[in-house]
Amino acid sequence: MKSAEHPEPLKVRSIFMSDIHLGTRGCQADRLLDFLRHHESDNLFLIGDIVDFWAMSRGIHWTPAQNTVVQKILRAARKGTQVIFVPGNHDEALREYVGITFGDIRLEHDYIHRTADGRRYLLLHGDEYDQVTRYHRWVAVIGDVAYNVLVRINGWLSRARRRLGISGYWSLAGYAKRKVKTAVSFIFDFEDSVIHGARERGVDGVICGHIHWASMREVDGLTYVNCGDWVDSCTAIVEHLDGRLELIEWRGHRSDALRAGRPAAPPTEIPELAENALAAIPDSPTLSAAIPQFLLRRPDAGNSGR
Repeated sequence: MKSAEHPEPLKVRSIFMSDIHLGTRGCQADRLLDFLRHHESDNLFLIGDIVDFWAMSRGIHWTPAQNTVVQKILRAARKGTQVIFVPGNHDEALREYVGITFGDIRLEHDYIHRTADGRRYLLLHGDEYDQVTRYHRWVAVIGDVAYNVLVRINGWLSRARRRLGISGYWSLAGYAKRKVKTAVSFIFDFEDSVIHGARERGVDGVICGHIHWASMREVDGLTYVNCGDWVDSCTAIVEHLDGRLELIEWRGHRSDALRAGRPAAPPTEIPELAENALAAIPDSPTLSAAIPQFLLRRPDAGNSGR
């Protein structure tokens, strides 16, 4: 029997995760490990950008905690957990090996999962519905440079909050996503495209990643689910034994689980630095295209996200 400090893990049918970005400074591997220790599943679906090969080509940041994440996933696969890996754009090199099993982990381009209550979900990363990543990578690179700055500022703000004794987690990136209209527009355009693609496949729902924006909602009878990420929001989707899906924002306790929809808005006390940084963005067509990219985390940077 587990002690109070180490309770028994919650038994669920499936866990869905995306955008872990192993190999980067932004990866919150410690929180991910804590989440995995508190949850045990029959199925584990890794829905893209698990290892950030693009960022690692510029510089590798691989911590002991990230190594433990890999070991824990491999150990789960050896012990009988079905592990399906659907590569994303940051680990797209693995798409050449779809259909092959490595260390009990099967690679798939996409996957249809049937939940315990009979619903069919299409699992895919989602980058194929992102026109910028597919056709305008140079814009993504510009945006990612800006996002690196945002990540560092967020780190400074987090340290300052801890020193001031301010509890809770506040995300500058999450705040910015809600404030910049082009980022909000990009999110909804992406979601609409994914939903349209899922309808054409004749499924009951779709579970994806890519934009680092956790969500779970019904759209005209089809369920749209986005896993979020383990760089900023630390979110995952679990399927309970009865087939019910739950969106969890992991802060170390089950009480922090979000039952549906997007993560809650940040505290109303927004640092003046965030307001000034966003107000300083000039009105430029190039930057307007790049803004969603750095807020939603795009390729080719050491702290890279999306």
